[in-house]
Amino acid sequence: MSSWLLDALVLFTYFAVIMGIGLSQRSTSGSVHGFALGDRNIAWWAVLASILAAEISAATFLGAPGEGFAKRNWTYAQLVLGTIMARVLVSMIFIPVYYRHGVTSIYEYLETRFGGRTRVFASMTFIITRVLAMGTRLYVSAIILVLAIEMFQGRSVSPMEKFWLYAGAVVGVSVLTAIYTTIGGIKAVIWTDFIQVGVLVASLGFAVWYLLGRMPDGWATVTAQIKEPLFFETLLPIKSGEGVGGWILRVLQEEYSVYTAFIGSTFVTLATHGIDQDTVQRMLTARNKRQSMFATIMSGVVDLPVVSAFILIGILLSAFYSQNPPPDLPKENREIFPYFILHEMPPGLRGLVIAGVLATAMGSLSTALNALATSFSKDFLFRGREESLSERRRVKTLRWSTVCFAVLIILVGVWTAYYASMHPEVRIIPLVLGILGYTFGSLLGVFLVAIFTRSRGHDTGNIIAMLCGFAAVLIMSIKEIQLGMGLTRIDQASGQLVPALIIAFPWRITLGTLVTIAVALCFRTPAAKQQEMRDVIPAA
Repeated sequence: MSSWLLDALVLFTYFAVIMGIGLSQRSTSGSVHGFALGDRNIAWWAVLASILAAEISAATFLGAPGEGFAKRNWTYAQLVLGTIMARVLVSMIFIPVYYRHGVTSIYEYLETRFGGRTRVFASMTFIITRVLAMGTRLYVSAIILVLAIEMFQGRSVSPMEKFWLYAGAVVGVSVLTAIYTTIGGIKAVIWTDFIQVGVLVASLGFAVWYLLGRMPDGWATVTAQIKEPLFFETLLPIKSGEGVGGWILRVLQEEYSVYTAFIGSTFVTLATHGIDQDTVQRMLTARNKRQSMFATIMSGVVDLPVVSAFILIGILLSAFYSQNPPPDLPKENREIFPYFILHEMPPGLRGLVIAGVLATAMGSLSTALNALATSFSKDFLFRGREESLSERRRVKTLRWSTVCFAVLIILVGVWTAYYASMHPEVRIIPLVLGILGYTFGSLLGVFLVAIFTRSRGHDTGNIIAMLCGFAAVLIMSIKEIQLGMGLTRIDQASGQLVPALIIAFPWRITLGTLVTIAVALCFRTPAAKQQEMRDVIPAA
């Protein structure tokens, strides 16, 4: 028991530091500009850390090792290559536009370019999607708590007991994060993110070192477990009698391939880092667009070794447990790493890695809360009457909005905890990325039309285009819809009627983007709005 007291001390120290730093930023969040953008005086390296904290959630901390454990290779990491290219594009395309227009909510730009309907619809799409995506990943941080209880009790917990443990953790982590985010604003988010990324890197490094030290023959034991292909999936050559059309259909059904790495993943990151208020708001706190662009690109460069380290842990765990298979090893891949942490790591360092799990959950949640409050307040509550509200009233509204979104995310998180408890076979990463895939393609499509054209796109037509993008992704992602619509084919292996094509989750944003662009280009921007754009665009 004394060993667990040391872990508890490490965790208590972590929470105390995070809360202290967060609460200390209250004096800097007394204005809307300070609360939402940190007065745009944040150093690039802090912005970089915050971007990493926003995108590495507890789902990644446990889900990526789970992917490595199951696949025993780095095929999941190849998706990061597309994200690096996309961040360069984000820095060249989106960041200059946002700085030039001086936006706080990035959806303000859409009103300038098209009109109020597009702005409101886009902002609401972001809000609903982000609440759902954040809530669905939040329960993951409690997996380690469930395993700890099982370890103490000497038995597996029931699905309902697991749900209550998940729900309690969701509420606890959300309340603590909401407190410092509500009080300290974006600066509290960024500086706590910086600490949390440090804890994350330290825990990752220790986990890799410790696992390698437990291998009987060192790295040779690990290499015996690695499966081909090591990193890239094959080019998926055309099979005999398949034809080009059949080959394309097969490519679109692959989750991890060279094509998803360089095409699907690029579109995913253009969306998550170019038109998602959650991530972009961190970029806009930099002192100027040059520092923002540099932080964004470097976050992609750093992301590759970080994700690779997560996957390496999964491969190391596969090698370790192939040599030492315990009878109670969890059947769910996402629980393997937490099981190792609890059963094998020494006291104190075990607490550090647990803190790393919590750090990822709190870091991604704090950024989401601040972005949701900013977007909702600027695009709905303040819109059209911001000048009539006092600075104090607007900041108070931002803080109350943060609290309200914390409550909404808790509700989604508790529901997801119940679903995950009753359906333990669910995979984390496809679930989280899949939710974003349904809507973010449509958002990206509208922004690309706005930036790259001057005469196409219409305030009402954009909504039609986005709805078409939503519909296309839904139809191509859900088998029940295709079966109901009669979009079927005969499966050659079973001879049964199956959906015509269910695309893999990395392709959803690509499809939504292309459909939205195609429809939006059918509508012409009114001449008056074109002239208005020429009048309001500030000099570069």
